[in-house]
Formats: sequence, C-alpha cells, structure tokens
Amino acid sequence: MAGHTHFDESTEEYLEAIYRLEREGPGVTTSGLATELGITPASVSGMLKKLAGEGYIDHRARGEAKLTQTGLQIAVRVLRRHRLAECLLTNVLGMGWDEVHGEACRLEHAISDKVEARLVAILNDPKVCPHGHPIPPADLSDPPRPGVPLAQMQSGENATVHGVTEEAPEILRYLSDVGLRPGTAVNVIEKAPLGGPLTVEVAGIRHAISLELARMVTVVN
Repeated sequence: MAGHTHFDESTEEYLEAIYRLEREGPGVTTSGLATELGITPASVSGMLKKLAGEGYIDHRARGEAKLTQTGLQIAVRVLRRHRLAECLLTNVLGMGWDEVHGEACRLEHAISDKVEARLVAILNDPKVCPHGHPIPPADLSDPPRPGVPLAQMQSGENATVHGVTEEAPEILRYLSDVGLRPGTAVNVIEKAPLGGPLTVEVAGIRHAISLELARMVTVVN
C-alpha cells in the first residue's frame, strides 16, 4: 500500500521502543519496555518471543532484547520519520513542542520513502527533533548524543540547554514557561544539598526547579 511499509504498526512501535531503550535509555528489559509502551509485562513477553522468532531481535528469557540488523533497519526508519514529522509540525506548521509527539506517532507509519526524502530536503536535513533528541542517520550509524543532565551542573556553572528526555506535555509546557528550551543559556545559581532544588537563571529570571526535573534537561557547555 502506497505510503506504508508491509510491517504492522505494533511491530514498528515495539522495534522503535527497543531502539530508544537500547541506545537512549538504560537497556531493554521486559518491565522497562512495558512502561515505555504503557502495556502489561505479560503482553511484552509474548511480543518479544514473536519478534525474536521473526528475526527482528535477539532475546533470551529474563535477558535484555537487542535489535538484529533487520530490526535495526525498521526501528531507524520509523524513528527517523517520527522525529522528522515532529520537525515538520513545529517548524513548518507552527505547533507547540508539547503537541507534536502524539501526532508524529500517527504520521510515522504513513510516511513513504519519497515523503521522507522531501522532508529531509525541506527541513534542511535536521539532526535533532524539537526536543533535542537525535534523528537517527539513514546509514544506521549511532548518532552523537551530546549533553549531560542539568542536575549534574554545579553552582556558578553556565551551559546551554540541548534537549529534554521527557516528552509529557505538562512537563514541556512548564519548561517552556521557565524558558528551558533547546538553545537557551542557563546559569546555575545555587544547588541545594541533599537532593534539594536547583536555582537557575534563564534570561535574567531565577527559578527553583526540582532535582528530578533537572535530570530531564540535558545541557552542553
């Protein structure tokens, strides 16, 4: 069918999630994948067996799942199209960065090779999505992942926001409210001890943010 792959959407969703956890997260476990996809561990276990049987992943019971070359090709294609769609929605259509993730989840399965190529050309071959996540290269190489969590910065240090690790709309809206968006300069004024909040300065305004939230923001010097 024009514009679609011959893989069903559930397979693509699983492989995309495995890629993210394998390369951008703590590794792929049944419980982690269940949390990522919002389904039960039992459902994940059954699907992992199916994906392994079809040659998309290597997986052993109670062990981590790893993409095979075939699985990697599908995962990269889907995630590339997801993040290119997010760039289109924000940069061209003017949608907020807190609105685009769900829309891109629907679009990623329908984008054809031809449309992907046009997106790359029109968007000037972006390397990151609006949230600062890398757009996987089509050659399947691992993209660079610069940045450290804002929570690791010390009092008196300056940095530039690179991205966010969480795409929940309410978190993105709050980060926008305090100005913590990619490309923004941030100064760490004070870091409270014992897991206390960070006081940061953005555009001349100071904000106290929780350590948990500061772990979700990546920065570069």
